[in-house]
Amino acid sequence: MATNGSEDEVWNALGDPTRRAIVECLAERPRAVGELADELPVSRPAVSQHLKVLKNAGLVSERTAGTRRIYRLNPEGVAALRDQLETFWNRTLAGFQEITEDRAQEES
Repeated sequence: MATNGSEDEVWNALGDPTRRAIVECLAERPRAVGELADELPVSRPAVSQHLKVLKNAGLVSERTAGTRRIYRLNPEGVAALRDQLETFWNRTLAGFQEITEDRAQEES
């Protein structure tokens, strides 16, 4: 995966429901920690810790706006995750096609 984090880091980061909720919020638009904390049942410090994990995994980036940090999804990290999911899906479809073709030959 072409992100800052390893594939394991990305999947581990997304394994937490709070981090998935943060990703969902950031998919709508960039937000500050306080905005995220207002929408989630966790404190600002907890949101910051979750954002750190997501950033280390390459899924989130940040920019400074005055005294605030604005977080957004990292397009490269999300694209790499999507590519990996697409690879899994294509392998699954190829396996399914092979099985159905084998069964069709057996029935002929």
